[in-house]
Amino acid sequence: MSIGNTTRPKIANFAPMDYERFFSADVPSFLRSPVREIFRKVDLQAICSFAGGYPAAVTFPTDQVPGLAAAVLEKYGTRALQYGATQGVPELRAAIAARYGVPVSQVQITTSSQQGIDVCSRVFLDPGDIVLAQSPVYLGALQSFRAYRARVEEVALCSPTSGHPRPDKREGPAAEGCGRGRSEAEAVGEHNATSSIKFIYVIPDFNNPTGKTLTLEERKEIVRLARELDILIVEDSPYRELRYSGEPLPTIRELAPERTLHLGSFSKIFAPGFRLGWIIGPEPLLEQIYVCKQCLDLCPPVLDQYMACEFLTSGALDANLVNTIAEYKRRRDLMLGLLEKYMPAGTSWTHPDGGLFLWVTLPESIDTVALYDEALAAGVAYVAGSFFYPDDSHRNTMRLNFSFIEESKMEPGIKLLATVLAKALTNK
Repeated sequence: MSIGNTTRPKIANFAPMDYERFFSADVPSFLRSPVREIFRKVDLQAICSFAGGYPAAVTFPTDQVPGLAAAVLEKYGTRALQYGATQGVPELRAAIAARYGVPVSQVQITTSSQQGIDVCSRVFLDPGDIVLAQSPVYLGALQSFRAYRARVEEVALCSPTSGHPRPDKREGPAAEGCGRGRSEAEAVGEHNATSSIKFIYVIPDFNNPTGKTLTLEERKEIVRLARELDILIVEDSPYRELRYSGEPLPTIRELAPERTLHLGSFSKIFAPGFRLGWIIGPEPLLEQIYVCKQCLDLCPPVLDQYMACEFLTSGALDANLVNTIAEYKRRRDLMLGLLEKYMPAGTSWTHPDGGLFLWVTLPESIDTVALYDEALAAGVAYVAGSFFYPDDSHRNTMRLNFSFIEESKMEPGIKLLATVLAKALTNK
């Protein structure tokens, strides 16, 4: 057929295929992210979005990245462009080990902190197993646990969780189940004999979605419960270094190093596009995670690892953190002031000491899922709080992000949101 011939070959007509029969038994357990669905449908630049968990682009060290790449290529040459070790390049592992005071053998580099959650799920969970977590739960973790057909059950802590609400505001999600005459272990241990509780999942610092921080007493209670049940703890800690007020508390890993897997991330303190995280934990557990990662991606991105190592060891990361913390503190304070100014009566919110989120609780007559399309049509986006609950409850809550939205859009966005909510309350 000549190049100029536009005749196309005839394509046979086939009967429609039933593609459903090809899917594995795990596929029905996959949970769509409502946040990602928003991003598929909406131009974030055209609305006031409090929905995502994106860092502010102004915190990215864009002026330093070309120099980092040049320095890495000069120092490591083609090694930076080759396959690397599954555990991560030795230089980055050593830098993280030094920063957190652990042996290099206890550090595993991951392709994002989300992969850290997923490999923990893949290595430790069988269908029907149980993960204990405080509700509400980070949506990405819920997605991973459900993908492996595990059940998520709430663990309630009896000491108050710090969120520092304003004196005239309720704190939001309340502690439940305290004051019982038996141990928490007895309460959570009453499961079918075929079920197994594998680990407690927790974000102790500036929780996603609530912004709350666990007190020292609550951290100790989690450790006590894990030891009583003889289970692991997965400590998800991507926001720990983003503290704007208050004093740092010990990590759960520091309180129980023998049974804790501590997940960290460069996404919030460097740039999410590098897709780098790490796990610190006992060597026998990391050995199985290492084998698991071999079948996932062979190794984390090598050039990215060397650049992150250079950024960390040169002191540039800590210097950039100073500016990042100042930026986010200003945005947090701005949002808190605007909520106080515009939100309708009967609304409450958390007052986080760090991180990227705060949690809004509305009168029970409001359904933030049902209200979402109306809010989006008005030009404002949020994430309904019920998505963070395993049972889809607490539909009168929402998560707001203060890090990503341009400051010039924050006041118009909060005003729009308050108007939508006030209208809904008036119509009840």
